[in-house]
Amino acid sequence: MNIIFMGTPDFSVPILQALAAQHEIVAVYCQPPRPAGRGKADRPSAVQGAAEALGLPVRHPISLKSAQEQAEFAALGADIAVVVAYGLILPQAVLDAPRMGCVNIHASLLPRWRGAAPIHRAIMAGDAQTGICIMQMEAGLDTGPVLARAALDIGAVETTAELHDRLSALGAQMIVQTLPRLPLPAEVQPEQGVSYAAKIDKAEARVNWARPADQIARQINGLSPFPGAWTQIGGERVKLLRAAVANGQGSVGAHLGGFVIACGAGAVQILEVQREGKRRGSADDYLRGASLPDVLT
Repeated sequence: MNIIFMGTPDFSVPILQALAAQHEIVAVYCQPPRPAGRGKADRPSAVQGAAEALGLPVRHPISLKSAQEQAEFAALGADIAVVVAYGLILPQAVLDAPRMGCVNIHASLLPRWRGAAPIHRAIMAGDAQTGICIMQMEAGLDTGPVLARAALDIGAVETTAELHDRLSALGAQMIVQTLPRLPLPAEVQPEQGVSYAAKIDKAEARVNWARPADQIARQINGLSPFPGAWTQIGGERVKLLRAAVANGQGSVGAHLGGFVIACGAGAVQILEVQREGKRRGSADDYLRGASLPDVLT
């Protein structure tokens, strides 16, 4: 097939690579380079870097709303567009341009977790499973009929980073298996069970030890590695990057030994941390060089 690929972050890269190995990629669309790092120099997206390494033509328009952009998209004569975490809304003229339309690879079991942050939200909500859906795109936000789906169990202390990588690999596997089988029967999404994965706000990252232990553990794992749940220890903001529910109880925030902290109900064991300006490491390594107060606030 002649494919237009549309994606931007790391999640999209293995899928682009898998498609490029088997199909003709006529163009790669991604978000424009953004200022990043201490110098705030423009940095190309992960997809742009991968596409250039593969020798593929890259386009990064700010918008697809103009008639000129839409005409240039249609002129590519693609059989299909594959969209994976692209970051721009596709106007109807773009959705209609490829011969077989546009399909989206979405990291949830639709209709649960439509929207921007489905991996984070699945972990933070305590879902037992998530997965990949390949969806025929339409104008609504992740509302299109599903062409293929596959589920993954979420590990007890799995972080967003780990689940992200497993879902990306699954998406790559599924799309190369699905494209040769098109057209497929489309499963219309049910009205029941719809939920929205709102974009993660950094204000969600501070740990409130008065919450139940299971919610805090899911917050820590779901926000790892970015933005990273955090707590204040000795005037320093320490990121908490992996946690498990632990045995124990005490007053809210009480240090129960090791790196076990009492919560509003139950206790949490912190497994991985990152101090300011330092690399992430185990909680045991942290405790060799620092001590915890009697109570965390």
